[in-house]
Amino acid sequence: MPTLRALECFVAVVDAGSVTAGAAQLHLSQPALSHQLASLESEIGTPLLDRLPRGVRTTPTGRALLDDARAALAAADRIVRTGRALAEGSEGRLRLACAESMTVPLLAPTLRKWMRKYPDIGLDLTEFSSADAMADALSNGDIDLAVGPSSARFTGVIHEIGKEDIVAVVPEGLDLADEPAVSWTDLAGRPIVQYHPTNGLRGWFDAVAAAHDIHLDAVTYTRNAATAAQLAHAGLGIALVPTTALPARFAGVVKPMRPPLQRSVVVMVGTRMDTLTRRFVDDIVARGMSSRRT
Repeated sequence: MPTLRALECFVAVVDAGSVTAGAAQLHLSQPALSHQLASLESEIGTPLLDRLPRGVRTTPTGRALLDDARAALAAADRIVRTGRALAEGSEGRLRLACAESMTVPLLAPTLRKWMRKYPDIGLDLTEFSSADAMADALSNGDIDLAVGPSSARFTGVIHEIGKEDIVAVVPEGLDLADEPAVSWTDLAGRPIVQYHPTNGLRGWFDAVAAAHDIHLDAVTYTRNAATAAQLAHAGLGIALVPTTALPARFAGVVKPMRPPLQRSVVVMVGTRMDTLTRRFVDDIVARGMSSRRT
């Protein structure tokens, strides 16, 4: 297969009009350039240039191949330029995953910054209701990084963003609405807005409740934490909700848990990070959880 160097020599000689001028243009010796041309012509099986007393001219085969040779060199140049841009982090595409309740309050500010600062970088976002599902997608190579609760099954690198409180959304008029906090004992026998098994909160809350010898009596199920908060506000039952799932001006009754219940919010990435991934991780970790509702 012809080398790019041989094609470069062929095009340079044609453009310069002679082997001597082509060699000077490429900063090669004439023997070195002639060797590249001979190798190319041997590979193709026919001469590409007629050597004249003063210069060269293309043979019919050389004329037929000249455009393709130029296209091959242009494509190689684009590959190098694109590769350098990707390595520098000035171009590329980043595949993100986020826990669905955290997309707007946690991820959106960083996405907005990136769209303004890095307009040539594409951002693909997939939302998940389970940290384990995000971990699987990351391990399978379907995404580049995941933002949300940590997953016990993930074996890659984890960077902590901060801690998030879990609160109880209590229907108005319920006696617990007047209490300063809600304990697990308070939840016994109460109607609970519970989560669908596909949401990772379901298993976690059931396990914590069991540790307090409490069974959560579900009155309805939802896959979405923001919906759980609204259903509790509508009076269906008590909902345990991460603070990121609550809108900034949520009108419902929100009570802290006693004892406090928190979860770590992290960025999960593979064992190796390219420039884009590292930069995004640094930005979101630096922003942290300080501006989130607690």
